[in-house]
Amino acid sequence: MNNNNQNNNVTKKAKECYFCVNNLEPDYKDTKSLRRFINFYQKIIAAGRTGTCAWHQRKLTLAIKRSRKMALLAFTHK
Repeated sequence: MNNNNQNNNVTKKAKECYFCVNNLEPDYKDTKSLRRFINFYQKIIAAGRTGTCAWHQRKLTLAIKRSRKMALLAFTHK
């Protein structure tokens, strides 16, 4: 009996940190790359979903918040 939740043949690929792979640092002025890490409602997407490491997730959060304060990114979607 094989449970639907258990697929032993399928292995998930580990997500890699976007900033580590590309040798970048999150910057509040680079709104184009910051938009990758916020959803439609302008909420910061969790590291487990985006694959960013803990170090860069903390820096990314700070960069997004700074960008919002400088009015480069919106606080809400409307």
